[in-house]
Amino acid sequence: MTAFSIHFFFCNLLISILIGVVLLIKKTAGNHLSGICQYRIWFFLPLILALPFLSFRPAGFFRRLLPLLSSIRAVLPSEPDAAAPFIAAPSPPSADWIRDFSVSVVRTHVPFAAYLPSVLWAAGMLAMTGFLIRSRIRLYRLERSALPLQNRKIRSLYETCRSQMRIRRHIPVCSTAFLQSPVIVGVFRPRIYLPIHLIADHRESDIRYMLLHELQHYKHKDAFINCLINLAAILYWFNPVIWYALTEVRTDREIACDTCVLQMLEPDEYLAYGNALLNFARKLSRSPFSLAAGIGGSAGQIRKRILHIASWRPLTGWRRLRESLIFTAIAALIWESAAWFPVSASDTGASLPKNAIVQREDLSDFFAGQTGCFVLYDLGADTWHIYNESLAAKRVPPDSTYKIYSALFALESKTITPDASSLSWDGCFRPFSEWNRDQTLASAMHHSVNWYFQELDQRAGIDALKEFYRTIGYGNQDLSGGISEFWMESSLKISALEQVQLLKKFYTNEWRLEDEHVQTVKEALRLSDPEHSGLDGAVLSGKTGTGIVNGQSVNGWFIGYAESHGNTWFFALNLQGNDHADGLTAGEITRKILADRQIL
Repeated sequence: MTAFSIHFFFCNLLISILIGVVLLIKKTAGNHLSGICQYRIWFFLPLILALPFLSFRPAGFFRRLLPLLSSIRAVLPSEPDAAAPFIAAPSPPSADWIRDFSVSVVRTHVPFAAYLPSVLWAAGMLAMTGFLIRSRIRLYRLERSALPLQNRKIRSLYETCRSQMRIRRHIPVCSTAFLQSPVIVGVFRPRIYLPIHLIADHRESDIRYMLLHELQHYKHKDAFINCLINLAAILYWFNPVIWYALTEVRTDREIACDTCVLQMLEPDEYLAYGNALLNFARKLSRSPFSLAAGIGGSAGQIRKRILHIASWRPLTGWRRLRESLIFTAIAALIWESAAWFPVSASDTGASLPKNAIVQREDLSDFFAGQTGCFVLYDLGADTWHIYNESLAAKRVPPDSTYKIYSALFALESKTITPDASSLSWDGCFRPFSEWNRDQTLASAMHHSVNWYFQELDQRAGIDALKEFYRTIGYGNQDLSGGISEFWMESSLKISALEQVQLLKKFYTNEWRLEDEHVQTVKEALRLSDPEHSGLDGAVLSGKTGTGIVNGQSVNGWFIGYAESHGNTWFFALNLQGNDHADGLTAGEITRKILADRQIL
């Protein structure tokens, strides 16, 4: 199964459980909730159903209060990869001021069976969309065949009802022989359709009740809610729990309209309204149009509505308070539960800060035909310089640039300390001689030693890492690719814009970490010093990263900051391509751009 299929399936399980809990609460506390309140509870349903497609979640009160609970958050498995042979990244001869060390990962062809769930889901949505289109065509034919209401008494009755409900908009009323039940149709241009047989066979008081009910649908914007119901039915056509919930929404919608009508009637009319609905029951039916809302329904729905009308009493002050408390508790439950849903990975990264000063520039000459982007933030002038903004906002794997924050968390979690950062080599030979020895943080960062940072992550644990990357807001925060590989052309992704924003927060210690720990990582990132840099006194700090897939360099990073002339500039350059997109090339291009701006 593809990553999104797994994500979507897991979210459906959580959605089904949450809907089950809400239904249980409604059933248990139903006697304490009015019909209107029970319908309003379903207003949270669109939020719940949208969660699988969103790349953010509400924070959740208890998650803030008890961060240790984050360990129970869902972990989505990643797609398995074949064993990855070690293939070194190419080293251009000119890259003598930095070195880049990277190994290749293997991505095998995904068989069609892995896409089968997505194909079936898409096919089901297509079929459901076809049913909706067919319903709309039938509705269009009804609209063409219907005639404006000619009965003067009922037209006068309609105007009285509209005035009583303080509805200023004139909603056309039409009569038709092709309906069994009254319906109201249309979001922007609503119309009420009355069956001719009901107009001819029933008393004016009964017609009045029908009109009040249909006008309540208009007043509550139920046509828009109906569109959301149909969209949910298309997206979740395979989930019986959601289909049952949508049926309950329709029933509660009609009960809410009944309740609103009862609130407008005198006490001695309650029984008459129930009798009118009971008398209509033989002739009323569920609307044949999925885009319409009306007084009709299934036999079970009408029975439930009649029982509600029979037991309805105006709300007292104490009952209103109980209803408010129960509604608030359900809202809190839904909001808190939403915070624990797994996040859908998004390729779109963070946007620029509000009111940011941005200069969009053409640096294509520096890239020599390669696809890439460049982001530079001038701390002193508080100005952003961006080349290829669309790519700069796109999230891609960070590769070895993630090691900045791996080191930072290892220090914060006491896995290593500034004075004791050495790890012993395990004796396994790796493709670079620099990796086959004991390492300190400084040497591991300089030579980008994979095994060193993988060991730090293993000691920290996946749950602690997830919480840290969530706290600092690192990209999509998706570590499902496995504790040893999530950063290496796998699940974790970040944009160039986000890289620069994180570097600024790291440099200025906006996270309020130990100053000594931040300074230790800064020293490990330093590529030059004022006396020996040959950069006119500038201090350059940074980290390269190269993503190699099946032996080809497809993702090249160089991120960091330059301290020069009493100011600090933060930068991130990313290259994308089928080959020759590596960290060394990214570093060389960055140095030329910074030199051109006289920063270096």
